[in-house]
Amino acid sequence: MEEFRLEKAIVELKGVRKQYDDGFVALKNINFKLKQGEFYTLLGPSGCGKTTILRSIAGFTEVSSGEVLFDGKRINDIPANKRQLNTVFQDYALFPNMNVYENVAFGLVVSNVPKDEIQDRVVSALKLVQLEQYADREISELSGGQQQRIAIARAIVKQPKVLLLDEPLSALDAKLRKDMQYELRDLQQRLGITFLFVTHDQEEALAMSDEIFVMNKGEILQQGSPVDIYDEPINHFVADFIGESNIIPGTMIEDYRVEFLGHTFECSDAGMRPNEPVEVVIRPEDLVITSPENGKLQVKVSTQLFRGDYYEILAYDKDDNEWLIHSTNATEDDKIVGLSFGPHDMHVMRFNETEANFDKRLDTYEDER
Repeated sequence: MEEFRLEKAIVELKGVRKQYDDGFVALKNINFKLKQGEFYTLLGPSGCGKTTILRSIAGFTEVSSGEVLFDGKRINDIPANKRQLNTVFQDYALFPNMNVYENVAFGLVVSNVPKDEIQDRVVSALKLVQLEQYADREISELSGGQQQRIAIARAIVKQPKVLLLDEPLSALDAKLRKDMQYELRDLQQRLGITFLFVTHDQEEALAMSDEIFVMNKGEILQQGSPVDIYDEPINHFVADFIGESNIIPGTMIEDYRVEFLGHTFECSDAGMRPNEPVEVVIRPEDLVITSPENGKLQVKVSTQLFRGDYYEILAYDKDDNEWLIHSTNATEDDKIVGLSFGPHDMHVMRFNETEANFDKRLDTYEDER
């Protein structure tokens, strides 16, 4: 019985669709389940619908059709303030006329929680975000990272079962943003509640999540663990959006044998039709620079940039195809080198002409409304 409770969905979306009055469809038949105590991320470019999903769960956006379920019960018609979840917004939405303590206590005060309980819960929430000594500070006296943590404390003080986070790290500088990734992940694990995090930052999603939903144009294209999403992208868009990739058209000759650029290679993929058109994904870090005679392919180095712990190298083969390589060793511009890679360094995807020709310069629709 206990195992069943652990697997029970705390949030579920069934056939959710959102269409605005002008005809724009923001969400198309969204279906997913969120289990208790996991860290989930909605990942995709601006305008893909991820914030619309978050707002639909929170109760700020009314869905056109489908069901939003919380703990097995339909909540489509339940007001936002009656749902057992809280939201941390991108701009934090802190009250500048209140100090830290008053900001964190606000939701409890309007809910008529007894004063003694308010104090205990506010102090506990501030300790969780390591800012208990800032209770009397004004919001204007806090750094961006401190404001972000106060926004989280205000959200968790009401003891929600689910915490929704709408790109809460986007306004922070790079170092603080990375530090806050550790803090958020640690906080989620200590609280044991479900986090649903929205971001367009692939590195952020890969680093923090138990499970990722990759979105585009109002649809969930792929759902899986960070490792699955990165190593086994389902189509051209996912492969191109998640990290950096070399994507080469080819032909699946037979199981475990793929042809591209005039050569046949052993690979680790199977299950496609003989001679089926495919695309081959090779990540930059999986390419090893070697001598031309020892490489499976030969390329000419164009430029290289030092990225701190690796060199980012741009090269071209004889057919003028661009290759991106990550190497711990520098090379020389205009040098001919070989590229070595193994069967497990390639991921073969079925070819989809629409996805392959997709222009990444997406038009946003009023910044996700």
